[in-house]
Amino acid sequence: MLNLKKTNLYILLVLIGLNLISAFFYFRIDLSEDKHNSISEASKKTIKGLKSQVVVKVYLEGNDLPGGFQRLRKNVEETLSEFKNINRSDVDYQFIDPLNGTDSEQKERFKELTDKGMQPTNIFDNKGGQKTQSTVFPYASIQQDGKESIVLLLKGNLAESAQNRLNQSAEIIEHTLISAIKKLDQKEKKKIALLAEFTPLKPINFGGLITSLQENYQLYILQAAQSPNFDGIDAIILPKPEKPIDEATKIKLDQYLMKGGKILFFVEGLKVDTLGLEGSYAQALNVNLDDMLFRYGLRVNKNIVKDGLNAAVIPMVVGNMGDKPNFQPVPYRYYPLINNFGNSLITKNIDMVMTKYSASIDTVNSGYRLSKTPLLLTSPYTKVLNAPALITFNEAKTDTDPNEYKQGVKALAYLVEGKFKSLFAGRVAGNYVQESVPTKILVCSDGDLVISDIDTETGNPFPVGFDKFSKHQYGNQDFVLNALNYMLDENGIISAKSKSFVLRPLNTIKTRDERFKWQVLNLIVPLLILSIIGIIRFLYLQSKRKPLSF
Repeated sequence: MLNLKKTNLYILLVLIGLNLISAFFYFRIDLSEDKHNSISEASKKTIKGLKSQVVVKVYLEGNDLPGGFQRLRKNVEETLSEFKNINRSDVDYQFIDPLNGTDSEQKERFKELTDKGMQPTNIFDNKGGQKTQSTVFPYASIQQDGKESIVLLLKGNLAESAQNRLNQSAEIIEHTLISAIKKLDQKEKKKIALLAEFTPLKPINFGGLITSLQENYQLYILQAAQSPNFDGIDAIILPKPEKPIDEATKIKLDQYLMKGGKILFFVEGLKVDTLGLEGSYAQALNVNLDDMLFRYGLRVNKNIVKDGLNAAVIPMVVGNMGDKPNFQPVPYRYYPLINNFGNSLITKNIDMVMTKYSASIDTVNSGYRLSKTPLLLTSPYTKVLNAPALITFNEAKTDTDPNEYKQGVKALAYLVEGKFKSLFAGRVAGNYVQESVPTKILVCSDGDLVISDIDTETGNPFPVGFDKFSKHQYGNQDFVLNALNYMLDENGIISAKSKSFVLRPLNTIKTRDERFKWQVLNLIVPLLILSIIGIIRFLYLQSKRKPLSF
């Protein structure tokens, strides 16, 4: 009995010692299969280096949150808790229930949130055989030094199920939050230049792109003829050129790349003129970049890809309603909706990307070992029209014929990484760099991907990827910003998107038919195990006890 008391005393002392040590030293072990509970080193570095305190207000709160949103809320809280453990003095957060308070307080809070751009999400659920509706604000407000950034927590691909979309949102919560924190905290922004002098479009057509870029970068409008070189720029975007690029500008672009610059090409294979009622012919577009892109390992083909499975809608007259034409949204196969992405952090968990009149892209052997990653891919049900191609509206009224759309998956965008060989190596006299340092380019065969539609009522541009017919914001803007983040982020914050939460849903049929059996097992078996352990321990102690002697 005395030895047992000593053992218990030792255990107690060890527990007290561990608690004292834990008060001064914090550590955490991630036992998850894919380490998705760990914070990336890039995020840790950003949090440790904060220049002033960051306050995060999360509005994903309330007692009536549906199950999927409760899991998302938990992931947000765990991530913010880890951020605070890394830097307790400069990270603070709180959860606010927008539905708390009286009706007048709720209305005032709703107005405040919607004025900041936080639009509520209505959730329909089924509880106890009754349909219920709840309102959720899946947003966070991040504040630092009087500046504020609004963060949408519910992201992912609209084409996925609600459960999968919530799971995708949870996978990128760390990246979503740390990106917004870094945007507020950074004092020096990267320099991005738009080389837009070769497009006939006006600046307002790039309004959505310009707005999104200015939130994250220093933006410049580049005039090639007036610039001896492009040094000092971190990345150049060439949006929808329709005029040939002159040789002097090509040399500047080439040498800029050789010195480690990053270029995003949004070029097309065919030029589609303004459409009339009957249609128009699309002609091959030559902007004098074919040889350069070929040297860099890619070829933008002179064609247009039609997708028979996934396409954006346009309003069309399908008949009459009384004495007025009846307009209905119908899929337009010249506007592929990209829901098939390559294996890249750039496209992970983004929404569908809307494209228009895109060409296919092929890889070519440039003689150099370059890494080429397809980013945007069509469905397998495609039809390719080579130049000259007749573009019509009327075929939108017909159903897709599988025998006609059988040309397979086509790539519309590629990321190329590595050491590039100069297009002008050995061709032009002068002191030119022949081979690049490791760098990256992105080539997309759709110039419209970065163009904004114009609101006819206000005259202002819509955000990039906003479809005025379906009223949906597609993932075009996220695609461009993710590409820039990937290409320019030396700290590797985009690596926080590499997390994966594997969904392991229960078998709904078994849970329905075997509900009672599993309830009994979960209630009775643990009690039986504890009872058996207690009996064994009792018998063991009885066997050790010495008999009394008289």
